Amino acid sequence: MMKKIGFLSFGHWSQAPYSATRSASDVLLQSIDLAVAAEELGADGAYFRVHHFARQLGSPFPLLAAIGAKTSRIEIGTGVIDMRYENPLYMIEDAGAADLISGGRLQLGISRGSPEQVIDGWRHFGYAPAEGQSDADMGRRHAEVFLRLLNGEGFAQPNPNPMFPNPPGLLRLEPHSDGLRDRIWWGSASNATAVWAAQMGMNLQSSTLKADESGEPLHVQQAKQIRAYKDAWKAAGHTRAPRVSVSRSIFALMNQEDHDYFGRGDNSDHIGVIDNMRAVFGRSYSAEPEQLIEQLRADEAIAEADTLLLTVPNQLGVAYNVHVIDSILKHIAPALGWR
Repeated sequence: MMKKIGFLSFGHWSQAPYSATRSASDVLLQSIDLAVAAEELGADGAYFRVHHFARQLGSPFPLLAAIGAKTSRIEIGTGVIDMRYENPLYMIEDAGAADLISGGRLQLGISRGSPEQVIDGWRHFGYAPAEGQSDADMGRRHAEVFLRLLNGEGFAQPNPNPMFPNPPGLLRLEPHSDGLRDRIWWGSASNATAVWAAQMGMNLQSSTLKADESGEPLHVQQAKQIRAYKDAWKAAGHTRAPRVSVSRSIFALMNQEDHDYFGRGDNSDHIGVIDNMRAVFGRSYSAEPEQLIEQLRADEAIAEADTLLLTVPNQLGVAYNVHVIDSILKHIAPALGWR
């Protein structure tokens, strides 16, 4: 049953004609406004993509903290932070602070990351894979350090003559936020990394693209991926229930403006090569409400997940995206078992 529905913004800005986000300032401020409006509509989550060297959202924690300070209920997350670029220790401090500001509402999606705007961009941030390892191995290594430190156990030897008094024992990074470790998600493009995420005790994010491992439609492959993840979670013996999200481009055609923007969409999956990986790219859904409900009920991955993230066209402005989210929540979501 679909328990939660949120939005996922790629955070684009450009000088293109009719773009409502013409600068980084526009995107950041409108992202806050959209999260506040989505909470008022009753949506469950506000999630943001993270890309470096691009005219998109890149540094998530100031934005997440700002949204946390201006909202009270909605989950706030990422989809995903590229761990190849991250100093796990500094990220612990940023994430802990943002989570405390929000009152424990962060849902951080992390991963190896997506194709880059520049060649080996993580090298400019000072990181390089260990000998014999790939950049993906490095991203997972950074993630493992991050997860271990999130437990809040001391690991650093205190100075015997500190500037300020220390608690007894080894010191941890501060601020520590209890419970954040259980709210980390891994963005997985393959069945194998979904299983690894389960073994590591992370929730699962599955996007609108996936490694094409069987030639079947995306939603079928994704459903199998989710089932493999749940089986691995059970086998690992974790005590809490896992969470799984899938992302979809979904537009209810409610008026002429909706038809003008999305009425002629391509409603089929696509196959392509991304980062030397054969991938299946999921279809968009755009139809009148009754037809849209029928299409979404047939999506096996949506049925397997507990959280649905609606990718929003952020460059069309806050007001239109509020309309898009509101249309789904009012006319589509209840038929999928939401609330």
